[in-house]
Amino acid sequence: MEGPKEIFLADYKMPYYFFDMVDLKVALREDKTTVLSRIVVCPRVDGMQLPLVLDGHDLKLISIKVNGKEVEKECFQLTPQHLTLLSPPSSSFTLELETEIYPLKNTTLEGLYKSSSTFCTQCEAEGFRKITFYQDRPDVMAKFTTRIEADKELYPVLLSNGNLIDQGDLEDGRHYAVWEDPFKKPCYLFALVAGQLVSTDTIFTTQSGRQVSIHIWTPAQDACKTAHAMYSLKAAMKWDEEVFGLEYDLDLYNIVAVPDSRGAMENKSLNIFNSNLILASPETATDADYDLILRCIGHEYFHNWTGNRVTCRDWFQLSLKEGLTCFRDQEFSSDMGNCGVNRIANVTSLRKHQFPQDAGPMAHSVRPHSYIKIDNFYTATGAEIVRMYDTLLGKSGFRKGMDLYFQRHDGQGVTCEDFFAAMCDANGAKFSNFLLWYSQAGTPVLKVASSYDFEAHTYTLKFMQQIPPTSGQPVKEPMLIPVAVGLLGSNGKDIPLTSVYNKESMLTFGSKDRPVSTAVLHVEKEEEEFIFSNVPEKPVPSLLRNFSAPVHLVSDISDDELFFLLANDSDEFNRWDAAQTLARNLILSLVDHAQKNQALIVDTEFVSGLKSLLCDPNLDKEFIANAITLPEEGEIMDLMDVADPDAVHRVHYFVRKHLASELRTEFLRAVENNQSSDPYEPIHEDMARRALKNTSLAYLTSLEDPDMTELALNEYKSAANMTEQFAALAAIAQNPSDIRTEVLSDFYQKWKANDLVINKWLALQAYSDIPGNIKNVQLLMQHPSFDIHDANKVGALIGGFCSCLVNFHAKDGSGYEFIGDVVLQLDKLNPQLASSMVSALSRWKRFDMGRQALAKAQLERIIACNGLSENVYEIVSKSLANSSMGDSSI
Repeated sequence: MEGPKEIFLADYKMPYYFFDMVDLKVALREDKTTVLSRIVVCPRVDGMQLPLVLDGHDLKLISIKVNGKEVEKECFQLTPQHLTLLSPPSSSFTLELETEIYPLKNTTLEGLYKSSSTFCTQCEAEGFRKITFYQDRPDVMAKFTTRIEADKELYPVLLSNGNLIDQGDLEDGRHYAVWEDPFKKPCYLFALVAGQLVSTDTIFTTQSGRQVSIHIWTPAQDACKTAHAMYSLKAAMKWDEEVFGLEYDLDLYNIVAVPDSRGAMENKSLNIFNSNLILASPETATDADYDLILRCIGHEYFHNWTGNRVTCRDWFQLSLKEGLTCFRDQEFSSDMGNCGVNRIANVTSLRKHQFPQDAGPMAHSVRPHSYIKIDNFYTATGAEIVRMYDTLLGKSGFRKGMDLYFQRHDGQGVTCEDFFAAMCDANGAKFSNFLLWYSQAGTPVLKVASSYDFEAHTYTLKFMQQIPPTSGQPVKEPMLIPVAVGLLGSNGKDIPLTSVYNKESMLTFGSKDRPVSTAVLHVEKEEEEFIFSNVPEKPVPSLLRNFSAPVHLVSDISDDELFFLLANDSDEFNRWDAAQTLARNLILSLVDHAQKNQALIVDTEFVSGLKSLLCDPNLDKEFIANAITLPEEGEIMDLMDVADPDAVHRVHYFVRKHLASELRTEFLRAVENNQSSDPYEPIHEDMARRALKNTSLAYLTSLEDPDMTELALNEYKSAANMTEQFAALAAIAQNPSDIRTEVLSDFYQKWKANDLVINKWLALQAYSDIPGNIKNVQLLMQHPSFDIHDANKVGALIGGFCSCLVNFHAKDGSGYEFIGDVVLQLDKLNPQLASSMVSALSRWKRFDMGRQALAKAQLERIIACNGLSENVYEIVSKSLANSSMGDSSI
């Protein structure tokens, strides 16, 4: 067996051979599938005669021909990972390969596999090599024609990329369909589906008047749950035309929902989605599900241009397509809902997932320098980098850069530098050290100090940026950080900004007719000073508005000033962040008290600040729900030198319960005032109302007051939609009781036939912070509703348990041992899923010595296992090897 091989960006070379045309014939059968591929191969340089190396995994080679002649055994070399043609022709030739694969045995959700009764594919990033031998890299782009053959009764629907050009019946009850994709694409965008499916159909008319046939394919019983997905797709198509001038380029758009999938995949004209990202009805899906469907449908559609028409040259450039498309789906979701609320959600996710990784042994740059499995190296910071272009250039400047990007690179595989050049060239901009965002690992720390000159009426901000050392990068260079700044006067209003000076230049803003309230400062050096003129009074600064850069902000803003921003800031994100910062400061202070066995006292001003939000009728209700929600326990632990899960959980629970007690009247009023008997609609106004009501109900139920439990029970029984029913269930499930047991059982009996709903039921119990909950999770693994082969259920139950930090990090190490057992079992079935679970152990050095020893023992146990997958090996080996770097607090 070939061992794990590390791939380096510095070693990139253009392919020696390009593929022009690919004809596939895929004959699907229950016992095996035969794949015939006919590839037109073109040497990059005529006359060149170098070995042609093809990737292949879990394939049985039946035959290999060149220009119609069988290749002798001594002329090729076959290993478990590669097929090498040792002396191919020196000019264009035709390569024909026949392979056998066994989709029913494929549990990895990569390549061609069986999802329930449907054959489907997942080829990103390196799944096509599990279908046939190929140069499985994104810079090899070819036109594909695909013929699918299958039993007509079992698989009446046969789909692939592009346009259907032929179909018909065969002998023995079989049939075929031929699909032709007119656009060149890398093989990771290849897709195939065969199954018993029905379609929900509509027509979308593009801005040029062309009609596109849209089909969403599902099992027959699920067709009634596709309306929101269809709405989302048509909204995304219209939005992309209006905002970026991008029109869909084929006459057919297919989406397929399958129960077993990694998520969603943008395959050209044949998107394949996990069912939970397509299917929704008010009775079975929550508001969060509806939001996720909107965003994911948009994301995969937007990939048609940012990922398909222009793709990445190599997988090191993954953020080029994913970061850009994530930014686009974030903007789409904001335009379809509430901008501030969506920005809060995006940054909350970034801080919860990406920033901790940046501070741990798996820290890597947005464009990594090396990898073993690229699946381990997706980074959400890519979207933030694209947003910084948008912030620096403005909407019109960003659009000009996008137009030039497509003009230059349509049909190409490109690099991060290509995107950077398009943005700069289209706007005459020079962002000299901006590209460092792609190459330097870790989250920058931006420190800010302020001063006011009462005589000169100037206000000075002094910035210092630092990027913590990471493995292989002990020293970092300063980067261009766009800092959006506003200044608030004593009346709570924005002070009009006229000019700002630093040692390099003077910038002027707006005019009397068009005052400017937010300025974007370009912080480019390790230390830099900016002086605002014509500031009539000492202001309160609103820094990093709309989270203009993915940094940790450390400022000299006092708690009094944070309360002022909480009450007055015109920037909705910073108003929310003021509440979060105050909550973090309070909880950290009380954790220190708890560790010293001192009394816990919640600042009355903090309670009053949240009360004022709850009582403000002018604020968006979902914004209020977000602002009164405490930061998660993991975020608090990340701010500690030594993470203490028990103390943080104790304090978090105490503060939450104290707020519920002090604001009981306001929470009750919020529950009462946000009732509605109107039919369910997934529109922002209604979603915001439900969010505030459900957040208030959760606070009230935490009091363990029988009256509040009865209130939640009545909400559960009377709920007319899943959003309110599940929120009431979650509120009741916070506290151990007979009622909790009864309601969980009732919910299961109601929904046991619906896997998507039962996944919520599993996740809710796994995430519970009830002491010793690991025993319940272990019992649930034996429950009829759980299946270790089902990635959705594993994510719900095992992923849910890992997210409950107080139980996962139990002092006795039981959580670590449990995950060790699960990872070793999963790694044989689905390595990528196993790697996502073992990541929970990667930051083991953040904890006390006892927990460190217990977690490290599990990592060492895992890495000692024979036959470990590359996915898991990479994370475990780096978690152990990089321990010498330590693991920093944030």
